[in-house]
Amino acid sequence: MKSLLKYLSPFAPDMAGAVSVLFELEGLIAICDAGGCTGNICGFDEPRWFTRKSALFSAGLRDMDAIMGRDHLLADKLIAAAQSSQCKFMAMIGSPVPAVIGTDFNALKRMCAKSLDIPLMAIECSGTLYYESGASQAYCELIKSLAPEALPVKPGAVGVLGVTPLDFSSLTAADEIAAQLNCDARIYGMNTPLAAVRAAAEVEKNIVVAPSGLKCAKLLERKFGTPWEIRVPILPASVLNSLRTVRSRKCLIVHQAFATAELKKYLLAEQIADEVSCGSFFNKCSNISDFKFESESDFYDCIEQGGFDLVIADKVLQRMVQKVCRAQWIDFPHFAVSGRLLEE
Repeated sequence: MKSLLKYLSPFAPDMAGAVSVLFELEGLIAICDAGGCTGNICGFDEPRWFTRKSALFSAGLRDMDAIMGRDHLLADKLIAAAQSSQCKFMAMIGSPVPAVIGTDFNALKRMCAKSLDIPLMAIECSGTLYYESGASQAYCELIKSLAPEALPVKPGAVGVLGVTPLDFSSLTAADEIAAQLNCDARIYGMNTPLAAVRAAAEVEKNIVVAPSGLKCAKLLERKFGTPWEIRVPILPASVLNSLRTVRSRKCLIVHQAFATAELKKYLLAEQIADEVSCGSFFNKCSNISDFKFESESDFYDCIEQGGFDLVIADKVLQRMVQKVCRAQWIDFPHFAVSGRLLEE
């Protein structure tokens, strides 16, 4: 029962992460599900649905079709959907149903390729992993499918990997990062066209702002020799403003790993805290994260035993530990955890 959630809603799953990366890139996003996973993504995990459209398609798998493995019916649906739209690529995204029955996505791609002349991608999500896993797969599939050739490097061009609303909890994060970098910033997945993905080999270097972009940055380094670095150019103004009058002996930051590392650097540089620990419910990165919370009880124990006088984390986590937490709490929204945007 360790994974039982009594206070939190389920975190954004791998399908949501994949959709978040692909949402703005003019492709057909086909989720191979019975309809429920697509509904959750549209209703809860993708805030851009309120401001813009995307071609998101549910395969609408029926019970017997899934049980009997009638992949030709699924392929027919995918082909019909692609032919009826003006999409520039099609991405097939897995869900718990194909994961359970063992759908062969490579075979599905070959079946669809006979009738379609657009790039096809298969992202084998299972619904059992968190959003970072799906986003990482989506970034890598984009590069493998759409950026096959080396190109002359353009001075001043910088690629940015890992920017999605799930990590940055904002619909304006891409604009803020571009303004902060003040260069030809190509922020893959937000406010950047598909042409920039095709020309990924042109950039001088890649900046990785979240763990979801790390695997793709290493792929681009192997493929084109593009160097990369981990850096988060922006931190929420609401968090920084709240820290102006704070002085901490021992602080805990909970968010995605790279954001916690950047905020830790700021706290130590400004002498706001003497000791800072970083934790996350998602990927634990070596030399960055001190704690990996596998459950609510892990987080509870950390707060109860840690002796922290300052906690910087999404306020939805506070209700879990209100009986044992006497620390000052500063809200650091994480959309993948709480579904809350900074704009709210």
